[in-house]
Amino acid sequence: MLTSHRKQHILEVLRCTGQIVAKDLSQELELSEDTIRRDLRDLAGRGLCRRVYGGALPLSPASSSAQVRAGEATDRKAALGHALAALITPGSLVFIDSGSTNLAAARAFPEHLRLTVATHDPAIAAALLAKPEVTLWLIGGRVSREVGAAFGGRTLADVEALRPELALLGICALDSVGGVAAFDPEDAEIKRTLLRVSGRVAAAVLNEKLETSAPFAVGRAESLDCVVLEADAPESVAGAFEKRGISVRRAQPPEAS
Repeated sequence: MLTSHRKQHILEVLRCTGQIVAKDLSQELELSEDTIRRDLRDLAGRGLCRRVYGGALPLSPASSSAQVRAGEATDRKAALGHALAALITPGSLVFIDSGSTNLAAARAFPEHLRLTVATHDPAIAAALLAKPEVTLWLIGGRVSREVGAAFGGRTLADVEALRPELALLGICALDSVGGVAAFDPEDAEIKRTLLRVSGRVAAAVLNEKLETSAPFAVGRAESLDCVVLEADAPESVAGAFEKRGISVRRAQPPEAS
């Protein structure tokens, strides 16, 4: 098999199965593991996959700007947002991380839900201004247009000083083995801090972000207490999370949300 054909085969396997195990593929193609690893390094260097221990994962599609993401899959995000909002305990302190699915959750909060919310995402803060019983803390700093949230030393320090009972984590990429990952290093740092300071952490994930990776590691999948999946998310994925002790909930189909 020519090198170009072999790499195309690797990408096809990634598309169909969602992962590459270098040892298994080397046996299938009757090649050395070193050859497969070199191919994976080359494909990762070209931004076509993400290297992980023992193989590779496809890159998450969630690398576009916040403005672009806000207009994508709005009905599916609304369904996930409703399910995520149902996890909120009245009277608690909740941190809402950046992201359009978390924005959908903020919009789904009941009008008279008494709550204290902290966020570094101006769009989420604006949505919560319409909720009369929400006490809002907006964490400031330099706002990234790509992520749609504030970053910087002061932002991080303010997040570190909080002790939210629940954090709604924005997800760029999630895999039961590879864990949570992000596309921006400062975004990843905020997310790692939230994993450390929060009592519980929940996340809602679109199907296309499952079994994918991104350049900056955030934490193990087990760092999440609860994952909200779409109604038609694969059972195999849900089962992999449950085996790791993660509570799995499913959103209603978009037309029922």
